[in-house]
Amino acid sequence: MFSKACQYGIRSVIYIWKQSLSGLRVGAKEIAEHVQAPEPFTAKILQDLVRKNIVSSQKGPSGGFYVEEEQGKFSLKDLVVAIDGDELFTGCSLGLKYCSESNPCPMHSDIVRIRVQLEEMLTRKTLKEIAQEVENGDSVLARFA
Repeated sequence: MFSKACQYGIRSVIYIWKQSLSGLRVGAKEIAEHVQAPEPFTAKILQDLVRKNIVSSQKGPSGGFYVEEEQGKFSLKDLVVAIDGDELFTGCSLGLKYCSESNPCPMHSDIVRIRVQLEEMLTRKTLKEIAQEVENGDSVLARFA
């Protein structure tokens, strides 16, 4: 459902939040290792998320990626839109230019219902709340064999 960039970005931001809850900053290499993603691709995604203020970063020996309390308001939907844009929530599922309520494609009404449910699911919790669930062991980012 999500692009690879979005999957890596979601896992990375949750990991950054989890570490930030303990007051830590983490580098791209550590993040990529823990979320099982390619480091260069992960670093590129994270730099874009810094520009969009989803996460923060600091250079230097005590630097790395982190989040601040005011970034705690962001939801999974905010993150998905920051990485992939809003096409998942707005575009025609068949790629038609003129699909609308008054000019619907064959899938329009079904997709609208699914999108409402998806949007509700992706806005139900903040990224911070999801990271707290991972921290508490209620959910996981990765399983290592």
